[in-house]
Amino acid sequence: MIVAYLLILNGCLFSACTEVPGNKTPHSEKWISLFNGKDINDWIVKINHHEVGENFGNTFRVEDSLIKVRYDQYDSFNNQFGHLYFKTPFSYYHLVVEYRFTGIWRKDAPEYTLKNSGVMLHSQDPRTMRKDQDWPISVEMQLLAGLGDGNPRPTGNMCSPGTDVVYKGVIDPRHCIESSSKTYEGEQWVRAEAIVLGDSLITHIINGDTVLQYSKPQIGGGVVNNYDPTIKIDGKLLKSGYIALQSEGQEIDFRKVELLNLEDDPSPN
Repeated sequence: MIVAYLLILNGCLFSACTEVPGNKTPHSEKWISLFNGKDINDWIVKINHHEVGENFGNTFRVEDSLIKVRYDQYDSFNNQFGHLYFKTPFSYYHLVVEYRFTGIWRKDAPEYTLKNSGVMLHSQDPRTMRKDQDWPISVEMQLLAGLGDGNPRPTGNMCSPGTDVVYKGVIDPRHCIESSSKTYEGEQWVRAEAIVLGDSLITHIINGDTVLQYSKPQIGGGVVNNYDPTIKIDGKLLKSGYIALQSEGQEIDFRKVELLNLEDDPSPN
């Protein structure tokens, strides 16, 4: 099923017919909405300096049928990086997220977090994170917006908290690898997709364009602090994990989080 799906998808990408969830396609009945538009009861919150399950400051909330990341109840940011994890791990899947940045950024957050957020792929279980662990061991599809200065700032990049990936045939030592996407300014909605095939290939797609591919996600690298050393086994391939939406000082909205589980089809292909 996975090989057949990729062949169809590659043909669509090159002919501008990328599959859209909700359209009448052979796979449409299998897309599931991870966000129900009403609440985040199927999600788990973990915020740095807080125990798992504590949604400090109502950081993650649902309003107007959107998942909103907000900081209006914070006295100070204090590196309280947060993540909202869907309750079920996945291995082989096609993920679709639609997001937009708002204009509000906490000025006491690190400067790099301006118009910066992300979706974590193959994340460790949040219940295995220590209270003061800043980031989950995961692979991040980084979401950025332009800063209005005319300089390029692509979205759909790859960042690697506590992980490594193979890019162009070798393990790339950089923490973040830029995609080939264009720069998206302002508060416009952007469609980000990730096709994740276990511990093999990961593809990022922005507004229908393939912008980045890499492979063999594995534990390694740095950036993550205060983790349980029994969890961070460098070199261990990441075959599955949790999906999480990020909070790191910039307000952001998510209106769609949908997934096609590529392991559900019993087809011999």
